[in-house]
Amino acid sequence: MTAALDLTADPVDLTRALVDIPSPSRQEDAIATAVHAALESTVAAFTGPAAGRTEVIRDGNRVLARTRRGLPGRAVLAGHLDTVPLADNVPCRVTSEADEQILHGCGTVDMKSGDAVFLHLFALLADSEDLVHDLTLVLYDCEEIEATANGLGHLERSHRDWLVGDVAILGEPTGGLIEAGCQGTLRIRVHARGVRAHSARSWLGDNAVHRLAPVLGALAAYEARSVDIDGCVYREGLQAVRMSAGVAGNTVPDEAWLDVNFRSAPDRDTDAALAHALDALGLAGLPRVETGEVPPTEPGLYWELTDLSPGALPGLSAPAAADLVRAAGGRVRAKYGWTDVSRFAALGIPAVNLGPGDPGLAHKRDEHCPAVQITEVTRTLRDYLTTPG
Repeated sequence: MTAALDLTADPVDLTRALVDIPSPSRQEDAIATAVHAALESTVAAFTGPAAGRTEVIRDGNRVLARTRRGLPGRAVLAGHLDTVPLADNVPCRVTSEADEQILHGCGTVDMKSGDAVFLHLFALLADSEDLVHDLTLVLYDCEEIEATANGLGHLERSHRDWLVGDVAILGEPTGGLIEAGCQGTLRIRVHARGVRAHSARSWLGDNAVHRLAPVLGALAAYEARSVDIDGCVYREGLQAVRMSAGVAGNTVPDEAWLDVNFRSAPDRDTDAALAHALDALGLAGLPRVETGEVPPTEPGLYWELTDLSPGALPGLSAPAAADLVRAAGGRVRAKYGWTDVSRFAALGIPAVNLGPGDPGLAHKRDEHCPAVQITEVTRTLRDYLTTPG
Protein backbone atom coordinates (compact mmCIF):
# COMPACT_ATOMS: atom_id res chain seq x y z
CA MET A 1 0.00 0.00 0.00
CA THR A 2 1.31 3.44 -0.93
CA ALA A 3 0.96 6.04 1.83
CA ALA A 4 -1.32 8.99 1.10
CA LEU A 5 0.48 12.11 -0.10
CA ASP A 6 0.04 15.40 1.77
CA LEU A 7 0.34 18.08 -0.90
CA THR A 8 0.26 20.87 1.67
CA ALA A 9 3.35 19.51 3.42
CA ASP A 10 6.75 21.11 3.00
CA PRO A 11 7.84 20.34 -0.58
CA VAL A 12 11.07 18.88 0.82
CA ASP A 13 9.03 16.27 2.69
CA LEU A 14 6.80 15.79 -0.34
CA THR A 15 9.89 15.14 -2.47
CA ARG A 16 10.93 12.38 -0.08
CA ALA A 17 7.47 10.83 -0.26
CA LEU A 18 7.48 10.86 -4.07
CA VAL A 19 10.98 9.36 -4.25
CA ASP A 20 9.82 6.54 -2.00
CA ILE A 21 7.28 5.49 -4.64
CA PRO A 22 9.44 3.74 -7.30
CA SER A 23 8.41 4.82 -10.79
CA PRO A 24 10.82 3.76 -13.55
CA SER A 25 9.43 4.39 -17.03
CA ARG A 26 6.40 2.21 -17.77
CA GLN A 27 6.00 1.50 -14.04
CA GLU A 28 4.25 4.72 -13.01
CA ASP A 29 0.87 3.30 -11.98
CA ALA A 30 1.52 3.52 -8.21
CA ILE A 31 2.77 7.11 -8.27
CA ALA A 32 0.03 8.23 -10.68
CA THR A 33 -2.58 6.63 -8.40
CA ALA A 34 -1.16 8.39 -5.32
CA VAL A 35 -0.91 11.78 -7.04
CA HIS A 36 -4.40 11.52 -8.52
CA ALA A 37 -5.93 10.59 -5.15
CA ALA A 38 -4.10 13.42 -3.39
CA LEU A 39 -5.22 16.01 -5.94
CA GLU A 40 -8.83 14.86 -5.82
CA SER A 41 -8.81 15.03 -2.02
CA THR A 42 -7.21 18.48 -2.05
CA VAL A 43 -9.62 19.92 -4.62
CA ALA A 44 -12.64 18.45 -2.81
CA ALA A 45 -11.69 20.51 0.25
CA PHE A 46 -11.64 23.84 -1.63
CA THR A 47 -14.10 26.40 -0.26
CA GLY A 48 -12.76 29.57 -1.87
CA PRO A 49 -12.67 30.96 -5.41
CA ALA A 50 -11.59 27.61 -6.94
CA ALA A 51 -14.42 25.61 -5.36
CA GLY A 52 -16.40 24.05 -8.19
CA ARG A 53 -14.01 25.61 -10.70
CA THR A 54 -11.21 23.05 -10.60
CA GLU A 55 -10.91 19.86 -12.61
CA VAL A 56 -8.80 16.78 -11.96
CA ILE A 57 -8.55 13.94 -14.47
CA ARG A 58 -6.44 10.85 -15.02
CA ASP A 59 -5.58 9.51 -18.46
CA GLY A 60 -3.58 6.30 -18.10
CA ASN A 61 -0.60 7.23 -15.96
CA ARG A 62 -1.01 10.91 -16.74
CA VAL A 63 -2.62 13.16 -14.11
CA LEU A 64 -3.94 16.64 -14.87
CA ALA A 65 -5.57 19.40 -12.84
CA ARG A 66 -6.58 22.95 -13.70
CA THR A 67 -8.39 25.94 -12.28
CA ARG A 68 -11.05 27.87 -14.19
CA ARG A 69 -11.19 31.06 -12.16
CA GLY A 70 -11.13 33.48 -15.09
CA LEU A 71 -7.82 35.03 -14.06
CA PRO A 72 -5.94 37.12 -16.67
CA GLY A 73 -3.38 34.47 -17.68
CA ARG A 74 -2.62 30.78 -17.37
CA ALA A 75 0.59 29.10 -16.26
CA VAL A 76 1.16 25.45 -17.10
CA LEU A 77 3.28 23.50 -14.61
CA ALA A 78 4.49 20.32 -16.30
CA GLY A 79 6.65 17.48 -15.05
CA HIS A 80 7.25 13.80 -15.64
CA LEU A 81 6.54 11.18 -13.00
CA ASP A 82 8.94 8.53 -14.30
CA THR A 83 12.60 8.02 -13.51
CA VAL A 84 15.43 6.04 -15.02
CA PRO A 85 15.84 2.47 -13.65
CA LEU A 86 16.64 2.28 -9.94
CA ALA A 87 20.23 1.74 -8.80
CA ASP A 88 19.77 0.73 -5.18
CA ASN A 89 18.84 4.36 -4.51
CA VAL A 90 15.26 4.11 -3.21
CA PRO A 91 13.97 4.86 -0.60
CA CYS A 92 15.12 8.43 -0.15
CA ARG A 93 18.00 8.99 2.26
CA VAL A 94 18.74 12.30 4.00
CA THR A 95 22.15 13.53 5.11
CA SER A 96 23.40 16.83 6.49
CA GLU A 97 26.34 18.87 5.32
CA ALA A 98 27.21 22.11 7.09
CA ASP A 99 23.72 22.06 8.65
CA GLU A 100 22.14 21.73 5.21
CA GLN A 101 19.84 18.83 4.41
CA ILE A 102 20.62 16.85 1.25
CA LEU A 103 18.14 14.38 -0.23
CA HIS A 104 19.62 11.30 -1.91
CA GLY A 105 17.75 8.94 -4.21
CA CYS A 106 16.41 8.24 -7.67
CA GLY A 107 14.36 11.22 -8.80
CA THR A 108 15.59 13.70 -6.21
CA VAL A 109 17.01 15.68 -9.15
CA ASP A 110 15.19 14.34 -12.21
CA MET A 111 12.54 15.34 -11.37
CA LYS A 112 10.47 14.44 -8.34
CA SER A 113 11.69 17.53 -6.50
CA GLY A 114 10.25 19.64 -9.34
CA ASP A 115 7.01 17.63 -9.22
CA ALA A 116 6.80 18.20 -5.47
CA VAL A 117 7.16 21.97 -5.92
CA PHE A 118 4.39 22.00 -8.54
CA LEU A 119 2.02 19.81 -6.52
CA HIS A 120 2.60 21.87 -3.38
CA LEU A 121 2.00 25.19 -5.15
CA PHE A 122 -1.16 23.91 -6.83
CA ALA A 123 -2.54 22.74 -3.47
CA LEU A 124 -1.49 25.98 -1.77
CA LEU A 125 -2.54 28.55 -4.38
CA ALA A 126 -5.32 27.15 -6.57
CA ASP A 127 -7.99 28.20 -4.04
CA SER A 128 -6.15 31.27 -2.76
CA GLU A 129 -7.14 34.90 -3.33
CA ASP A 130 -3.43 35.60 -3.91
CA LEU A 131 -3.26 33.64 -7.18
CA VAL A 132 -2.93 35.91 -10.24
CA HIS A 133 -2.72 33.26 -12.98
CA ASP A 134 -5.01 30.31 -13.57
CA LEU A 135 -3.05 27.10 -13.14
CA THR A 136 -2.78 23.89 -15.13
CA LEU A 137 -0.82 21.00 -13.64
CA VAL A 138 0.37 18.30 -16.05
CA LEU A 139 2.17 15.24 -14.66
CA TYR A 140 2.97 12.54 -17.19
CA ASP A 141 4.75 9.26 -17.82
CA CYS A 142 7.49 7.80 -20.01
CA GLU A 143 9.64 10.89 -20.53
CA GLU A 144 12.89 9.05 -19.93
CA ILE A 145 12.48 6.61 -22.84
CA GLU A 146 11.81 6.80 -26.56
CA ALA A 147 9.88 9.83 -27.80
CA THR A 148 7.05 7.71 -29.20
CA ALA A 149 6.13 6.64 -25.64
CA ASN A 150 6.27 10.14 -24.11
CA GLY A 151 3.14 10.87 -22.08
CA LEU A 152 3.16 14.56 -22.99
CA GLY A 153 3.11 13.56 -26.64
CA HIS A 154 0.08 11.38 -25.88
CA LEU A 155 -1.64 14.37 -24.26
CA GLU A 156 -0.98 16.48 -27.36
CA ARG A 157 -3.26 14.05 -29.18
CA SER A 158 -5.83 13.25 -26.47
CA HIS A 159 -6.11 16.45 -24.38
CA ARG A 160 -4.38 19.18 -26.34
CA ASP A 161 -6.54 21.92 -24.81
CA TRP A 162 -5.02 21.11 -21.41
CA LEU A 163 -1.59 22.19 -22.67
CA VAL A 164 -2.64 25.72 -23.64
CA GLY A 165 -1.32 28.59 -21.57
CA ASP A 166 0.58 31.87 -21.60
CA VAL A 167 3.72 30.18 -20.36
CA ALA A 168 4.75 26.60 -19.60
CA ILE A 169 7.24 25.78 -16.86
CA LEU A 170 8.97 22.40 -16.98
CA GLY A 171 10.32 21.23 -13.63
CA GLU A 172 13.52 19.82 -15.13
CA PRO A 173 16.60 20.25 -12.90
CA THR A 174 18.31 23.59 -13.48
CA GLY A 175 19.89 24.33 -10.11
CA GLY A 176 17.14 26.88 -9.48
CA LEU A 177 18.01 28.99 -12.53
CA ILE A 178 15.82 29.45 -15.58
CA GLU A 179 17.20 27.42 -18.47
CA ALA A 180 15.60 28.79 -21.60
CA GLY A 181 14.69 26.87 -24.72
CA CYS A 182 16.50 23.65 -25.52
CA GLN A 183 18.75 22.10 -28.12
CA GLY A 184 17.40 20.04 -30.96
CA THR A 185 18.62 16.46 -31.24
CA LEU A 186 18.97 13.94 -34.02
CA ARG A 187 20.70 10.61 -34.49
CA ILE A 188 22.01 9.18 -37.71
CA ARG A 189 23.09 5.58 -38.10
CA VAL A 190 25.79 5.28 -40.75
CA HIS A 191 25.73 1.81 -42.33
CA ALA A 192 28.88 0.54 -44.03
CA ARG A 193 28.83 -2.43 -46.41
CA GLY A 194 31.89 -4.30 -47.62
CA VAL A 195 32.92 -7.80 -48.63
CA ARG A 196 33.80 -10.50 -46.10
CA ALA A 197 37.13 -12.35 -46.47
CA HIS A 198 39.78 -14.20 -44.46
CA SER A 199 42.13 -11.65 -42.89
CA ALA A 200 45.09 -13.64 -44.26
CA ARG A 201 43.78 -12.79 -47.73
CA SER A 202 42.40 -9.36 -46.95
CA TRP A 203 42.88 -8.16 -50.54
CA LEU A 204 39.97 -10.42 -51.46
CA GLY A 205 37.66 -8.47 -49.15
CA ASP A 206 36.42 -4.94 -48.57
CA ASN A 207 36.60 -3.87 -44.92
CA ALA A 208 33.34 -2.21 -43.85
CA VAL A 209 35.00 -0.69 -40.78
CA HIS A 210 37.58 1.06 -42.93
CA ARG A 211 34.77 2.58 -44.98
CA LEU A 212 33.73 4.48 -41.85
CA ALA A 213 37.15 6.17 -41.58
CA PRO A 214 36.15 9.34 -43.45
CA VAL A 215 33.12 9.78 -41.18
CA LEU A 216 35.24 9.30 -38.04
CA GLY A 217 37.78 11.74 -39.43
CA ALA A 218 35.07 14.32 -40.03
CA LEU A 219 33.85 13.88 -36.46
CA ALA A 220 37.34 14.31 -35.03
CA ALA A 221 37.87 17.50 -37.02
CA TYR A 222 34.42 18.98 -36.39
CA GLU A 223 34.37 22.45 -34.81
CA ALA A 224 31.22 23.05 -32.80
CA ARG A 225 29.32 26.28 -33.31
CA SER A 226 28.19 28.51 -30.44
CA VAL A 227 25.31 30.92 -31.00
CA ASP A 228 23.84 33.63 -28.78
CA ILE A 229 20.03 33.81 -28.82
CA ASP A 230 18.33 36.32 -26.51
CA GLY A 231 21.42 36.38 -24.31
CA CYS A 232 21.53 32.57 -24.03
CA VAL A 233 24.57 30.88 -25.57
CA TYR A 234 23.93 27.45 -27.09
CA ARG A 235 26.90 25.26 -28.03
CA GLU A 236 26.34 22.57 -30.63
CA GLY A 237 27.89 19.13 -30.65
CA LEU A 238 28.38 16.32 -33.20
CA GLN A 239 29.54 13.10 -31.59
CA ALA A 240 29.90 9.39 -32.33
CA VAL A 241 27.94 7.66 -29.56
CA ARG A 242 27.84 3.98 -30.51
CA MET A 243 29.23 1.57 -33.10
CA SER A 244 29.26 -2.12 -33.98
CA ALA A 245 31.35 -4.27 -36.29
CA GLY A 246 33.26 -7.49 -36.53
CA VAL A 247 32.65 -11.16 -37.30
CA ALA A 248 35.67 -13.00 -35.89
CA GLY A 249 39.30 -12.36 -35.06
CA ASN A 250 40.45 -13.60 -38.46
CA THR A 251 37.76 -12.14 -40.70
CA VAL A 252 37.45 -8.91 -42.68
CA PRO A 253 34.01 -7.54 -41.66
CA ASP A 254 31.45 -6.93 -44.36
CA GLU A 255 29.09 -4.93 -42.14
CA ALA A 256 29.55 -2.09 -39.65
CA TRP A 257 27.48 0.77 -38.32
CA LEU A 258 28.08 3.97 -36.42
CA ASP A 259 25.56 6.11 -34.50
CA VAL A 260 26.13 9.86 -34.54
CA ASN A 261 24.24 12.34 -32.33
CA PHE A 262 23.91 16.00 -33.33
CA ARG A 263 22.79 18.51 -30.69
CA SER A 264 21.77 21.65 -32.57
CA ALA A 265 21.13 25.20 -31.44
CA PRO A 266 17.44 26.11 -31.60
CA ASP A 267 17.91 28.56 -34.46
CA ARG A 268 18.13 25.51 -36.77
CA ASP A 269 14.88 23.77 -37.62
CA THR A 270 14.91 20.01 -38.13
CA ASP A 271 15.55 20.24 -41.88
CA ALA A 272 18.48 22.59 -41.40
CA ALA A 273 19.91 20.47 -38.57
CA LEU A 274 19.75 17.29 -40.65
CA ALA A 275 21.25 18.99 -43.70
CA HIS A 276 24.13 20.35 -41.60
CA ALA A 277 24.86 16.99 -39.99
CA LEU A 278 24.87 15.15 -43.33
CA ASP A 279 27.15 17.74 -44.87
CA ALA A 280 29.55 17.73 -41.92
CA LEU A 281 29.78 13.92 -42.00
CA GLY A 282 30.28 13.79 -45.77
CA LEU A 283 27.03 11.90 -46.24
CA ALA A 284 25.13 14.45 -48.32
CA GLY A 285 24.04 12.84 -51.56
CA LEU A 286 24.60 9.27 -50.33
CA PRO A 287 21.69 6.80 -50.27
CA ARG A 288 19.25 6.93 -47.37
CA VAL A 289 17.87 3.84 -45.66
CA GLU A 290 14.33 4.25 -44.37
CA THR A 291 13.62 3.22 -40.78
CA GLY A 292 13.21 -0.54 -40.50
CA GLU A 293 14.69 -1.26 -43.92
CA VAL A 294 17.74 -3.48 -44.40
CA PRO A 295 20.62 -1.59 -46.01
CA PRO A 296 21.71 -2.72 -49.50
CA THR A 297 24.44 -5.37 -49.69
CA GLU A 298 26.48 -3.48 -52.27
CA PRO A 299 29.72 -2.06 -50.82
CA GLY A 300 29.35 1.56 -49.76
CA LEU A 301 27.99 3.92 -47.14
CA TYR A 302 24.30 4.45 -46.38
CA TRP A 303 22.58 6.53 -43.71
CA GLU A 304 19.44 6.13 -41.64
CA LEU A 305 17.70 8.80 -39.54
CA THR A 306 16.83 7.10 -36.23
CA ASP A 307 15.75 10.08 -34.08
CA LEU A 308 14.76 13.69 -34.73
CA SER A 309 13.34 16.29 -32.33
CA PRO A 310 13.33 20.07 -32.82
CA GLY A 311 14.86 22.53 -30.41
CA ALA A 312 13.00 25.40 -28.79
CA LEU A 313 13.87 29.09 -28.92
CA PRO A 314 14.11 30.85 -25.53
CA GLY A 315 10.83 32.76 -25.95
CA LEU A 316 11.79 35.11 -23.12
CA SER A 317 10.26 38.17 -24.77
CA ALA A 318 6.71 36.88 -24.17
CA PRO A 319 5.18 38.92 -21.31
CA ALA A 320 4.47 35.91 -19.05
CA ALA A 321 7.99 34.56 -19.56
CA ALA A 322 9.51 37.99 -18.92
CA ASP A 323 7.59 38.20 -15.63
CA LEU A 324 8.99 34.80 -14.64
CA VAL A 325 12.53 35.93 -15.44
CA ARG A 326 12.04 38.93 -13.17
CA ALA A 327 10.71 36.71 -10.39
CA ALA A 328 13.84 34.56 -10.74
CA GLY A 329 16.08 37.60 -10.35
CA GLY A 330 17.10 37.56 -14.01
CA ARG A 331 19.10 34.34 -13.60
CA VAL A 332 18.84 32.76 -17.03
CA ARG A 333 21.04 30.49 -19.13
CA ALA A 334 20.69 28.26 -22.18
CA LYS A 335 19.40 24.72 -21.79
CA TYR A 336 21.88 22.09 -22.93
CA GLY A 337 20.02 18.98 -23.91
CA TRP A 338 16.52 18.32 -25.21
CA THR A 339 13.47 18.67 -22.99
CA ASP A 340 9.72 18.82 -23.45
CA VAL A 341 9.83 22.61 -23.71
CA SER A 342 10.19 21.76 -27.39
CA ARG A 343 6.67 20.30 -27.45
CA PHE A 344 5.19 23.45 -25.94
CA ALA A 345 7.22 25.69 -28.26
CA ALA A 346 5.83 23.75 -31.23
CA LEU A 347 2.34 24.62 -29.93
CA GLY A 348 3.30 28.31 -29.85
CA ILE A 349 3.55 28.45 -26.04
CA PRO A 350 6.65 30.06 -24.46
CA ALA A 351 8.28 27.48 -22.21
CA VAL A 352 11.24 27.37 -19.83
CA ASN A 353 12.94 24.83 -17.59
CA LEU A 354 13.03 25.65 -13.88
CA GLY A 355 13.57 23.14 -11.11
CA PRO A 356 15.75 22.14 -8.16
CA GLY A 357 18.84 19.98 -8.55
CA ASP A 358 22.08 19.95 -10.49
CA PRO A 359 21.33 18.57 -13.99
CA GLY A 360 24.79 17.00 -13.99
CA LEU A 361 23.59 14.63 -11.26
CA ALA A 362 20.53 13.43 -13.15
CA HIS A 363 20.46 9.66 -13.77
CA LYS A 364 23.49 9.04 -11.54
CA ARG A 365 23.57 6.35 -8.88
CA ASP A 366 24.43 9.04 -6.30
CA GLU A 367 21.72 11.46 -7.48
CA HIS A 368 21.06 14.02 -4.75
CA CYS A 369 19.52 17.44 -4.24
CA PRO A 370 20.04 20.09 -1.53
CA ALA A 371 16.79 20.79 0.31
CA VAL A 372 17.51 24.53 0.12
CA GLN A 373 17.13 24.44 -3.67
CA ILE A 374 13.67 22.92 -3.36
CA THR A 375 12.72 25.70 -0.95
CA GLU A 376 14.19 28.42 -3.20
CA VAL A 377 12.42 27.23 -6.36
CA THR A 378 9.15 27.03 -4.41
CA ARG A 379 9.64 30.63 -3.27
CA THR A 380 10.50 31.85 -6.78
CA LEU A 381 7.44 30.27 -8.36
CA ARG A 382 5.15 31.33 -5.54
CA ASP A 383 6.29 34.93 -6.01
CA TYR A 384 5.64 34.67 -9.74
CA LEU A 385 2.19 33.13 -9.33
CA THR A 386 1.07 35.71 -6.77
CA THR A 387 2.59 38.90 -8.24
CA PRO A 388 0.57 40.77 -10.89
CA GLY A 389 2.47 41.28 -14.15
